[in-house]
Amino acid sequence: MIEMDFSKPTIWVMSLEPIETRYTGQWEVHIPLLLKEALSDKFNVCDISGVQLNTAPTPGAFLNFSDTNNWKSSQLINFLEKFNNRLVKPNDHILFTDAWNPTILQVKYMKDLLGTNWVLHGMWHAGSYDPQDFLGRIVGDAPWVRHTEKSFFYALDKNYFATEFHTSMFFKNLFGHEGPSEHYNAERTGKVIQTGWPMEYLKDEIRRYKSTKEDLIVFPHRIAPEKQLDIFKDLAKSIPEYQFVVCQESRLTKTEYHQILGKAKMVFSANLQETLGISPYEGVLAGAIPFVPDRLSYTEMYPEEFKYPSEWTINYNAYQSHKDLIVDKIRSIIKSYNNVDLSTVEQSLTSKFFSADNLISQISAYK
Repeated sequence: MIEMDFSKPTIWVMSLEPIETRYTGQWEVHIPLLLKEALSDKFNVCDISGVQLNTAPTPGAFLNFSDTNNWKSSQLINFLEKFNNRLVKPNDHILFTDAWNPTILQVKYMKDLLGTNWVLHGMWHAGSYDPQDFLGRIVGDAPWVRHTEKSFFYALDKNYFATEFHTSMFFKNLFGHEGPSEHYNAERTGKVIQTGWPMEYLKDEIRRYKSTKEDLIVFPHRIAPEKQLDIFKDLAKSIPEYQFVVCQESRLTKTEYHQILGKAKMVFSANLQETLGISPYEGVLAGAIPFVPDRLSYTEMYPEEFKYPSEWTINYNAYQSHKDLIVDKIRSIIKSYNNVDLSTVEQSLTSKFFSADNLISQISAYK
């Protein structure tokens, strides 16, 4: 039985299914904890779990395309059981940690027909509006998916995005402009918020694995077309004096992955899709220099010394034309590793993009 103070509203956390090799396993534990620590004086906080049958992601994808439906559907049933037991109250908040969730529409249906004041919060990760995302590549701008994503957006009272790039891409590709229209903004002030993601727990998790550095360069991303692994593998052949590791070619635990980061001097990205980019930040926490293209979310996140021109890796042919420049830059960075101070960029990334502070303030201040 859930112990609750019925004088306070409750935040019901509709978590992503926990997968150990993804940050979703950490989120299921840490997001409710972060909310409880910050808001226990104003709210109860309760996590709503689902039934998980398969913890292996679909190859090249972030989650399992079949089991994510099982998780979300059973999660809604769990929430409805709480509702039927009169634990869900008219002024509660419901936080969907993934805004691409069909049950948002079912909860919105209940909210409006029952006349409750539930506040629906949703955190956007990816969707068809991102042409490099799995859904964007396969489904594209098919009417069913575009209307579905717009419905999620309108059903939510608060839509959270990781970065300015993420927000702009969402509106440009889904609505045809860079942000909400003048009229819509006036009507729904505060519906769209750039918060970053609540991941400050990573600092303590990763720092413990810092160790003696090796001439090691890590590819920390998923093996998917938009991550351009072929560029990394060609670099490995071109700079044989360094070790190159593709983390997801091995079945690493999260601890083993962090241990590799702790030994690395560099994490490399040639990504064509990145609305935030958690792995370069993990690299920074582990003392590895991020080397990323000047595009996507990276442009607003990283100072110039950690970025290379976007055109160098916009595709494999472009990379071949600029390979000598990339190789020279990598060698220069690795050789001067001991002169690089990562503390300032770590502080900036943590405060702007990997903190729960903005999310917590939005929930707390909602009227």
